Amino acid sequence: MSTDIATKVRANPKFAELVHKRNSLALTLTIAMLVIYFGFILLVGYAKPFLATPIGANLMTFGVPIGIGVIVGAFILTGIYVLRANAEFDTLTKQIVEETK
Repeated sequence: MSTDIATKVRANPKFAELVHKRNSLALTLTIAMLVIYFGFILLVGYAKPFLATPIGANLMTFGVPIGIGVIVGAFILTGIYVLRANAEFDTLTKQIVEETK
């Protein structure tokens, strides 16, 4: 019975759409996070004088807000995935489940 349901799900065109959309979004967000993270690492490795430049009245350097930006960027990208998953992917999943019954 379980393989019969799996076959029905895999044959559903909405399942293929769900897999494509989810994988596309995951790849896009992964690439974005890698660019942010490795961009920061490259700055740390090759632009130390820039990161050590004081901002304002020597309260902090450029490295601090950029580092915080990397962390905030991760939260934003996670939020984007969660919003899309709750709005679009869950709807498709419910439709697939209903059509499989």
